[in-house]
Amino acid sequence: QAQPVESGGGLVQAGGSLRLSCAVSGVTFSISAMAWYRQAPGKQRELVAGISHGGSTNAADSVKGRFTISRDNAKNTVYLQMNSLKPEDTAVYYCNVVLLGSNWATPLLPWGQGTQVTVSS
Repeated sequence: QAQPVESGGGLVQAGGSLRLSCAVSGVTFSISAMAWYRQAPGKQRELVAGISHGGSTNAADSVKGRFTISRDNAKNTVYLQMNSLKPEDTAVYYCNVVLLGSNWATPLLPWGQGTQVTVSS
């Protein structure tokens, strides 16, 4: 069964950067919209950013101007470049194949393990 595999998380100081990667097999990646989500301790999972199969992107207000989502169809991989990280960005980050709207996304696959991002102050 298709499932995302996230990587690239770690511990970083506030103001630092990380680049997350997510590989997905078992789907026609080039025609799939993708999205990154995150879940902080004690909070619900929230949508961070999405990208259509054609490359159009959207992002949550809390990360606009700091996070950039991109994709490489040749590698079946979606990325999340995170700059100017803040302690409140600390969470487990997940990606998924989605149905994508202007400000919503519905995940279509089982969730992967995610990748932990911890931002120290």
